[in-house]
Amino acid sequence: MSPGSAGHGLHDRYPSAGRYGVVHRYEMLRVGGRSVAWVPPLLLLTAITVADYNTTGEFRIISWIVLVPGIAAALCGVWATAVFAVLAVAAYVTVDNAWPHQFQTGLPDFILVTVGGVLATLACAVRVRDERRALHMRDVTDTVRRTVLRPLPPGWGGLEHAGVYLTADTQARVGGDFYDIQPGPHGTRVLVGDVQGKGLGAVETAAVLLGTFREAGYHEPDLKVVAERLEIRMGRHRDYVRALGRDDGDRFATAVLLGFPADRTDVVDAVVFGHEPPLAVGPDGVRLLPAGTGLPLGYRDLAPGPPRVRRLPLAAGETLLLVTDGVTEARDGDGRFYRLRDDVTRAVAADPRVVAPAPLVAVVRDGTLRHSGGLLADDTTVFAVRRTRPERGEGREGGRSVS
Repeated sequence: MSPGSAGHGLHDRYPSAGRYGVVHRYEMLRVGGRSVAWVPPLLLLTAITVADYNTTGEFRIISWIVLVPGIAAALCGVWATAVFAVLAVAAYVTVDNAWPHQFQTGLPDFILVTVGGVLATLACAVRVRDERRALHMRDVTDTVRRTVLRPLPPGWGGLEHAGVYLTADTQARVGGDFYDIQPGPHGTRVLVGDVQGKGLGAVETAAVLLGTFREAGYHEPDLKVVAERLEIRMGRHRDYVRALGRDDGDRFATAVLLGFPADRTDVVDAVVFGHEPPLAVGPDGVRLLPAGTGLPLGYRDLAPGPPRVRRLPLAAGETLLLVTDGVTEARDGDGRFYRLRDDVTRAVAADPRVVAPAPLVAVVRDGTLRHSGGLLADDTTVFAVRRTRPERGEGREGGRSVS
């Protein structure tokens, strides 16, 4: 699969940034949990030694033993490589001296094997150092990813949820797509969005918007005020970036802001900032929520005035599906766009259980990758939420179940 699946997967709600986030080459060769990286160089050492001992004097191959520490340098650690360098020299001296003087390869090949072993050990040390540096950078990136896309507990804010985030860059771990759930005393709010552009600037903008959402989404009773706070924060961030003299001062973001009121379970409030409206997926079919189409965050000056909040009916058991343009703009080899709604409709008709967030997200993820042949042109986020069903005798407070 070409895209890097760096993000929260369906079964990876708590992604790890531990040392095994980077797979060392010598750790790839394992059997029963034990490393067997030493087997290939040992087999090569044995094969060359036996072959040279059993050939004629006119065809000596013992000098090929210089390959052994070279292979070990690519697969093993520094100490193992040094051991194989010593074994190669010892095997060379033993086998070469077993031949009559006129057939011995002599000092030149001895120097070749010795210098080759030393160079292989040094090369292995450089390789291990670079792998440790890559591991450190991966840990840093994973920390940033968990800060921007924080792990979401099951049933967070009274919502059943599932999400998957795929990066178009196979080496990237985080990009400009973002999503979060914020429960509070006025209900539970959901934000899904996509920052224009790529790179650290997009990550920075996503972090700024999420920070504002987490505070305003908790404290503000009116979803319209939360939307205004996001717009104001986007404008302030753009002014800050321009003041620094950076060339990404015109960056914008598309987003969908949802509010699940604490006092009602049959409606959802929605604000759309130039984003694809959510789909409501239920056992009876798939429908596009008429949430309107406002301007992206950062374009407030083109249409002054408060954002429009729409209150929309939501049937019990319906799941809201939100995607970024990595899904809607995925193309096949003939340039045709992925037909999200049609694909989801077919999946629900074939199996009504697909309406649950986790299988629904899996259907969209697999459909997008299948349609694009695994080659994503943009970061891709699929996020699905629906209200959990409180057990009998439970109430609702602040978007969370309480006794």
